[in-house]
Amino acid sequence: MTTDIDSAATERIVRKGEFELAVYEYGDPAAPTVVLVHGWPDTHHLWDAVVPLLAQRFHVVTYDTRGHGRSTRTRRTADFRLDALAADFFAVADAVSPDAPVHVLAHDWGSVQVWEAVCEPRAAARIASFTSVSGPNLDHIGKWVRARLSRPTPRNVWQPFTQLLSSAYTFFFMAPGLPRAAFGALGTEERWQRVVSLMNDTPTSTVTLAPSFRRDIVDGLLIYRANIVQRLLDPRERRTEVPVQLIVAGRDVAVRPAGYDDERKWVSRLWRRDVPAGHWMPFSHPELLATATTELIDTLDGGAPPRGLRRAETGRTRKEFDDQLVVITGGGSGIGRETALAFARLGAEIVLSDINLDAAKHTAELITAEGGAAHAYRLDVSDEAEVTAHAAEVLEAHGVPDILINNAGIGQAGGFFDTPSAEFDRVLRINLGGVVNGCRAFGAAMAERGLGGHIVNLSSMAAYSPQQGFSAYSTSKSAVFMFSDCLRAELAGRGVSVHTVCPGIVHTNIVATTTFSGVSAEEEKRKQAKYDDLYRRRHYTPDKVADQIVRAVRRNRSIVPVTPEARLQYQFNRFAPAVVRFFAARVKLT
Repeated sequence: MTTDIDSAATERIVRKGEFELAVYEYGDPAAPTVVLVHGWPDTHHLWDAVVPLLAQRFHVVTYDTRGHGRSTRTRRTADFRLDALAADFFAVADAVSPDAPVHVLAHDWGSVQVWEAVCEPRAAARIASFTSVSGPNLDHIGKWVRARLSRPTPRNVWQPFTQLLSSAYTFFFMAPGLPRAAFGALGTEERWQRVVSLMNDTPTSTVTLAPSFRRDIVDGLLIYRANIVQRLLDPRERRTEVPVQLIVAGRDVAVRPAGYDDERKWVSRLWRRDVPAGHWMPFSHPELLATATTELIDTLDGGAPPRGLRRAETGRTRKEFDDQLVVITGGGSGIGRETALAFARLGAEIVLSDINLDAAKHTAELITAEGGAAHAYRLDVSDEAEVTAHAAEVLEAHGVPDILINNAGIGQAGGFFDTPSAEFDRVLRINLGGVVNGCRAFGAAMAERGLGGHIVNLSSMAAYSPQQGFSAYSTSKSAVFMFSDCLRAELAGRGVSVHTVCPGIVHTNIVATTTFSGVSAEEEKRKQAKYDDLYRRRHYTPDKVADQIVRAVRRNRSIVPVTPEARLQYQFNRFAPAVVRFFAARVKLT
């Protein structure tokens, strides 16, 4: 189905030579102008979901490129050369914003033709910024291939080879007659919507097509024959002074992300955002594109660059996690504190919470004393309403986290029949409920943002170690393990990785504060002191777990048994679960 927003537009015709270009304008004509340029086989309807988001602040302009939509049709291959399409773009820009340069957001072949324009001598005076989505500079791609093959390491050969495989469809598109016949017979709106939906993990209802789609998909194919071979075999040296923002789709079937790696050679000011998305982001990620474009415009106008744009800027020295936001629960001590310190030392801004606000503040003070940025909050992770309110406050004040670490938890020991139901429920509410609440409150925002991220859930070796005296604790941690597996599957298509961290015997204050059910207060204190001493003698400290958490994020590891005994037990439980159960029935640790 086509979503028609043309009723909100002012329509005009811009002429360039013999071609009439259908142009649509939205928003306040006195505001800064943003021109949106579509590719093949789209029309200005590609931007139907993006236009309303930008038109609240900008004068937004879309147009049908020649051979598409309501613009002049042509069957001459030469009419689709990039220099002609770039001239069309300048004609539109001059008509809609004669007195000020325009900002540009372009996709696919629309981006390719704007690359042609921004490398022209007049570009700096007419184009204020260029946000490129899934469309490379063909000359730069050609240069990139030559540079890689001139130094034929395995990596340098593999990258162009995979790009060639991804672009193999273009040879079919350039074949005389065949693609026209194929798309003429098979290129129905419904089929194309399903293809785009599958490639972008987005509902078919988001894929908006023009009434002219069946002609556009056939007539626009000439753009491939007009440009591909010439530009890739004989690439020119093309540079630009126009600020460029690359939105690189990690799952783009047409252009592999590595093909953009050399852009810094030819662009004086460059930002790059890698997004776990497919090719048609205007359909699947309209909010992301509108936000990214707005952030670049505001920064170029003198505003403070937001965290996401700072992270995207190329050509400056940075720490590994510079300009990333890490949210940690249970950050007042132990593993939470050491993890906060570890990420802060690597450049991250830290938001940490704890049931003990003084402890959280102390961690924040340790971070700021080392030159980092940290913000402390009090939080009871077992209270869903409190976690939801906390997340809203953090999102408003600090933004969407790049890394969420659900660390808060408590210890509990004692036989099942000695453990009151209220105590069993309390362990589940904190150890499991705290993880679920954190993922629900922050994870949805991370997935919706579209830039990917990491969720780290602290489970335990106890998750896969049945043992007497730990029914509540082991159940809670095992549930965290399985919950993380399920969430990992759900978020895989959104680019958000879920990591399950399973410490073994680690000396933290959770041991000294563990509740022992079924014993007197004096016996509980004795047991706490005993096991705290045993854990201390183990000499495995929280900072070592923090290092493993950082490594898990860095290497995108899903399941992370931390200590040697945790790794050994993990393998035992996988390959000899009966042996694990045998010893659990005969050995009582508490």
